[in-house]
Amino acid sequence: MEYTTVTNMKVRDYECDIQGVVNNSVYQQYLEHARHEFLLDAGINFAELAKQSINLVVVRVELDYKQALRPGDAFWVGTRIERHSKIRFDFVQGIYREGDNTLMLEGRVRGAAVNERGRPFLPESLLSLLGGKS
Repeated sequence: MEYTTVTNMKVRDYECDIQGVVNNSVYQQYLEHARHEFLLDAGINFAELAKQSINLVVVRVELDYKQALRPGDAFWVGTRIERHSKIRFDFVQGIYREGDNTLMLEGRVRGAAVNERGRPFLPESLLSLLGGKS
């Protein structure tokens, strides 16, 4: 799988449940952090967009859990973006354990941008990431 951005992280003890593995909800936090890093690497500041009344929102999440991360595991999240429709886009992401590069999770997070009236649109900054055609 090819990714545009790779974000390195490490599991913290408090992210794990009673079974000694990362709680399933925490994986979404990992993916969100990696998406923000992806946008920053592309020159798009999530917070600055919000100040301009451009809000990026998640409209769908698909996660396929393959294996569990455990306390202290180092891992990386790969991220790339694909166009889904005229106004929606997908972040395609994978979480891999460092060392052996074992795939732990595959994810697809569908997003959209909305303006100050809550109407969907595709801002120029994202349009350029997606190939530049409206």
